[in-house]
Amino acid sequence: MTSTQSNESIAPNANRLLWAGFTAILAAGVGFGVRGGLFGTWETTFNLNGAQLGAISLGAGFISFCFGIIIGGIIVDKIGYGKLVFTAFLLHVLSAFVTFAAKPGMPAETAYQFLYWGTFLFGLANGTLEAVANPLVATLYPKNRTHYLNILHASWPLGMVFGGLIGWTLGSGENAWDWKWQLALYLVPTVVYGVMFLGQKYPKSEASEKGLKLGEMFKDVGILGTLIVSVLLFFFLRRDFFGGLIGLNEMTSNILSAVVSLALLGWVATLTKFALGHWLIFVLFIVHAMVGSVELGTDGWIQNITGTILNPEQGKILFVFTSLVMFGLRFCAHFIESKAGVKPIGLLFICSVLAVAGLNLVSAVDSFGAAFGALLVYAIGKTFFWPTMLAVIGDRFPQTGAVAMSLMGGIGMLSVGLLGGPGLGYARDRFSAGELKEADAALYEEVKSAGPASEFFSFAPVQPIDPNTLNPAKDAFAAKTAVEQGVTDEEVVAKAEAITAEQELIAKSDIQGNRKVLKYDSLIPAAMAVIYLLLMLYFRAIGGYKPLSISPEKASGGTAGPSEF
Repeated sequence: MTSTQSNESIAPNANRLLWAGFTAILAAGVGFGVRGGLFGTWETTFNLNGAQLGAISLGAGFISFCFGIIIGGIIVDKIGYGKLVFTAFLLHVLSAFVTFAAKPGMPAETAYQFLYWGTFLFGLANGTLEAVANPLVATLYPKNRTHYLNILHASWPLGMVFGGLIGWTLGSGENAWDWKWQLALYLVPTVVYGVMFLGQKYPKSEASEKGLKLGEMFKDVGILGTLIVSVLLFFFLRRDFFGGLIGLNEMTSNILSAVVSLALLGWVATLTKFALGHWLIFVLFIVHAMVGSVELGTDGWIQNITGTILNPEQGKILFVFTSLVMFGLRFCAHFIESKAGVKPIGLLFICSVLAVAGLNLVSAVDSFGAAFGALLVYAIGKTFFWPTMLAVIGDRFPQTGAVAMSLMGGIGMLSVGLLGGPGLGYARDRFSAGELKEADAALYEEVKSAGPASEFFSFAPVQPIDPNTLNPAKDAFAAKTAVEQGVTDEEVVAKAEAITAEQELIAKSDIQGNRKVLKYDSLIPAAMAVIYLLLMLYFRAIGGYKPLSISPEKASGGTAGPSEF
């Protein structure tokens, strides 16, 4: 790193701690990417059903991560960064041993338990690391948080690329590796970040340095900010934890979820002496729920959607492309802010506009080349959302320590599980079925699924197209498209020649449905753009966006707010 960057930090080992955090999130990305490619292997090897695979995915992506980041964020300023880093390292290593205990031939339920709890420990480690890395980097670089938090989070898309490439190159073919060896590769960056963190001295956050108590750290979050967390937590516990994972009936799930959510709200209200909280944190928490939906939620579907519009192989290539774009651009936040003069809120506004344009462009592509251009716009748009939102919280509310950052991260992940992923899935079912029903109502009635209806909150349930009919139709139509583009493989040609008129109509309806999903998805960043524009006007009215520090009155227990650097 340059001497200029060193001068921006408050500790001589800041660069080592930054890159240690980078490597830690890289390990999480690699492990997450590899595990995502192993579900099919686990399904056949251990005879798991869809519900079991869904629970494993849930444990890795949402339940444990959210617990790790929220609980870790609440306690990190009191117990210190080092203890939580050591805990996360142990959890990452323990996760591998528990997961690897699943062996072919053992009862399916036993294998499922090993895979589930191994994945749970992995997600818990990831959440704990985020609870450390975000406030640690924000503390190390108080005058340039946007730049360094973007560098920190550049490791996530890079890890996903590595994870995807591992599954792509080592997961199939004559020289395929056993799934355990594939997954074990995430332990390489795990060992590296453990060594990099080993023996390091950690700074205290400004809130901890000034001796603020937990109630004072929570004061700007207050009842309003906690209300966002409590509402999301209620729906999450009701549907996915008590109702899904544990399998309780609806009434019991509702009661227990309400008790937990209200207990959290009551605890914060008591802790802060019923402080309402700062309106800006309330707004930022709402916007970050949108960020989780439009970034991670869309990421979970974009490869599938582009693979439907084009073909699955091209969808994988495009996903790797957008991840590499994000990785590279996250090193440019300092240039954008210092040279181009774009402040964090302005950058978020620009990103929202680009995300709107990108999603609409992707919805209209019909060729691989056009998809590259459209996804480039979308990738630029989504690149800076997550880390820059964290930087804004760190800049404007240093007195919250790690609390507000971690709650914001938890809100983003809860939003993915509650809104982004399920919402886009429902939209795809609804729009694809609607397109087919409009084109040929009789055919839709013939091929609609006989299983459970697709539902999302209060929206009308819809019977999706039966996947046993849809998938062969998509394969046949993809073959026909490939032949039209010059492919001469005999198997592909035979499949193309065998396509029926009904299959072609079903496939085209699915493509049109996916296009409509992306158009409606663009309404989320459009709403974000409006909010960011209003915030830009607010900051202009008060003299501009500037990082703040804790005032002497705040540090001594007074009521004065933070002061400017």
